[in-house]
Amino acid sequence: MAIGDVEVCEHTEVHKDRVENILHQMPSEDQLCDLAELFKVFGDSTRIRILFALFEAEICVCDLAETLSMTQSAVSHQLKILKQARLVKSRREGKSVIYFLADDHVRTIIGQGFEHLSE
Repeated sequence: MAIGDVEVCEHTEVHKDRVENILHQMPSEDQLCDLAELFKVFGDSTRIRILFALFEAEICVCDLAETLSMTQSAVSHQLKILKQARLVKSRREGKSVIYFLADDHVRTIIGQGFEHLSE
């Protein structure tokens, strides 16, 4: 039987052991909300472009804006979101602020996304 394009069971039979196991393993609602918010950050192509640039090098806002053909203000706005999501970090070097990936998890998440798309 199907509802729209999705097939569903022809009769209702709840497998309580499976349901209990899943519920036992399910993260808390707060953790799931935090995870959803993290994935929302990846939902913007400008932020993905910034992350790809940071895969190649640690870079200051000026150079990042030039690389992406964007204003420093627009880049800074996106970097703030990435920083709040703990995906990038920064340090001051003289008059410049250098941005870099927070850790290798960022590279892994993006890499697995591309791997999934190519399957």
